[in-house]
Amino acid sequence: MRMRKPTPDGGPERLVALADGVFAIAITLLVLDIGVPQGLDPEEYRRALSDTLPNLGAYAISLAVLAGFWRDHRAIFRSVEQVDGGVIALTMLGLGLAALLPFPTTLVSEYGDEPVSVIVYSVAVASLGAVHLALAALVVRRPWLRGAAAPVRDEALYAVDLGATVVVFLVTVPLALLIGPAAMWWWLVLLPVKVWLGRRENA
Repeated sequence: MRMRKPTPDGGPERLVALADGVFAIAITLLVLDIGVPQGLDPEEYRRALSDTLPNLGAYAISLAVLAGFWRDHRAIFRSVEQVDGGVIALTMLGLGLAALLPFPTTLVSEYGDEPVSVIVYSVAVASLGAVHLALAALVVRRPWLRGAAAPVRDEALYAVDLGATVVVFLVTVPLALLIGPAAMWWWLVLLPVKVWLGRRENA
């Protein structure tokens, strides 16, 4: 049975511009909970400043997550000349999850000692990664949406990259139930994985 070609809905320019705006706003929202109250004496000021460290840590993690997904999203669309309803739907779902990320970031920064905060954050990131993986697969399966230019990133390595992110954050869920917030240290396993994939891609 031949695959029926969905009717294209035009070029990807508006969708890419919308994605750029959503990612920029989501990154901006990450910093809204970081601040020090006014009118503090020196001791209170130092205490309040130290209290911002969890917020800064959560901000750094989410900034890296959003920046990585933004880069991947643009890489997907560099070889796309037309979009259809499926591409638009998956993109909007991914942007909705990206815009939601400041909420679990606040949970981790304010209630990082609660396993449920780690679980909510992990599920959000894993869901965003799964949507990006589905979007990349959809574009590959519909070559009529792509131009003559070759993909910017190796498709197999890209699938491994996103798949590793999804797996690591999903594994965090049972780990958080077993060992609590210390499960967040498991996320560090992505660092050597990303470095290795980057070297393979540039080889």
